[in-house]
Parts: sequence; C-alpha cells; structure tokens
Amino acid sequence: MNIRDFMDLQKLQDIQDSFSNATGLAAIAVDNDGEYITEGSNFTDFCMKYTRGSELGNKRCIKCDNENHGTYFCHSGLMDFSIDIMVGDEKVGSVIGGQVLPSPPDEEEFRKKAVELGINPDSYITALRKVPIRTEEQIHSSCELLKQIVNHVVNLEYFKNTNGGKLSTLSEEIKHATDVIQKINTNTRSLNSIANKQKMLSLNASIEAARSGEAGVGFAVVAKSMGDLSSQSATIYSDIEKSVVEITSTIEKLASLFEEE
Repeated sequence: MNIRDFMDLQKLQDIQDSFSNATGLAAIAVDNDGEYITEGSNFTDFCMKYTRGSELGNKRCIKCDNENHGTYFCHSGLMDFSIDIMVGDEKVGSVIGGQVLPSPPDEEEFRKKAVELGINPDSYITALRKVPIRTEEQIHSSCELLKQIVNHVVNLEYFKNTNGGKLSTLSEEIKHATDVIQKINTNTRSLNSIANKQKMLSLNASIEAARSGEAGVGFAVVAKSMGDLSSQSATIYSDIEKSVVEITSTIEKLASLFEEE
C-alpha cells in the first residue's frame, strides 16, 4: 500500500508544520521506502548542517534512525522520535524528527563531541544554543499527540478514498428505495380502499340474500366469505403500512447522514 495513492500530502504537511510550530520539535514524513513525502519542519543547523554534515556524525545518525523507535536519545545527546503511520495493521510510512534537548546542555561535553566528529567546536556550540529545550515529559506527550492525530487523519483519508464510490452508490440506492416505498404506500392505500368497498359490497349482498330467503342461502355464504376476506385484507394492509413507516424512518435516518456530509 502506497500512502501517496490515497493521502492528500498537503494535509500531512499542514499537520506537521503546526506540530513543529507549537512544540519546537523538528519533523518530516517518509514512506515505507524511506522517501520523503513532506518537507522538513523546524530542522536545526546543529543536526542537519553540522552533525549530519560530518561523515562520522551522519553515519551515527543513520544508525540511530534505523535502530530506534518511539522517543529516544540520539548519539549526539538530543532527543529524537520515530512514529509509525498505520492503516489498520499495515504500516504505510513514518514521521521522524525531534532534534530537541531534554535539559540545558553541558557545552564542554558538546565541544568534545565536535572535536570527535571533526566539527568546528565554536560553530557547533553556536548552533547548539539555538536548539529548543523541552522536558522529557513534554517530548513524549507531543510525540504521542502527533501519532494520534496523523494516524486518525491518514485512516480517514484512506476510508474516504476507498469507500467514496461505495458511499455514492449507497446514497443512490437509498433514494431509489425511498421512491419504491412511496409507490408501496400509494398502492397500499388503493388496495385498502378496494378492501373497504369489498366489505360494503359484502354487507349489501348479505342483506339482499336475507331478503331472498332460502333462495339466497348460497349467495349469503359467498357474501360472508367476501366480507371475511376483505377484513383480512384490511388487516394485512394495515400491517404493511406500519412496516413501511418503520422502513421509511430508517431510510430517512440514513439519508440524513449523507446530507450532513
């Protein structure tokens, strides 16, 4: 599954930028092949220009990227993070970043790191002083929040993309069902009217049969049967009308969901 096939990457970029602006943490999203799908937000010179700019530092950074997950301390003493972007049980990418200090730095220790990595110590310390400082709790909470938001939005986009056609078809079928229900209502009312007329005819026939005496006995039996049938029909039609009312209510509720969309 390729996240590019269903995700509006600008939405992902907007979330990422807002997250970085609010927390000070750097962030960037990648697909399953490690290819960038957003532009980096709030990246620091300390990490990108100097640490990763040195051969040894970049090698160590790549090792950290490959071996760590969640929030963790990188080799240079900063805190980074890596969160999975999941659609169901399938991973479709990651958001990685961090580049923050969990406490005020010991500049002498970082000077030693600079020498070890072959970086000018003064330039390294100047860049270090621009790195945001956040508590470990803030960093963990921020990453968990980003994870929840990104995964919610990505799954919503996936659902909309894969089920949009089905929802459209369902909406059309609901409209068709509504039309059919209206026809059933019309036909049921007509049949109910016919049943009432049959009942009246049966009553009139029974009266005429009674007036005819013995000659009308057979006709009276038929008239009674017609009356019974019309009564049964009226009951059935009444039950149909009740069922139609229930179905109509359900259809209207479903239709209202699409109108809200």
